Amino acid sequence: MLIVSIILEATVMAIAILAARDGRPYMYGLAFTFGAYVFYDLARFLRWDVEGPLLSGLFLIATASALFSVWMLYRDRPR
Repeated sequence: MLIVSIILEATVMAIAILAARDGRPYMYGLAFTFGAYVFYDLARFLRWDVEGPLLSGLFLIATASALFSVWMLYRDRPR
């Protein structure tokens, strides 16, 4: 199941990058967030020792970038 999760997260990240390159640069925030998820799940799968402050900081930044991205999506919607 972890492998499927990594594949799905990487797919979301790739689509977000494509959307960002297509004129919506705030989508890089979602790409970063899902990149963090990929990193975390790969670290778990490969049993890397990256727990603690590194992951806490990474997830704080990822959450802030996701918040910024969805806020910009909200503001960019057709009226």
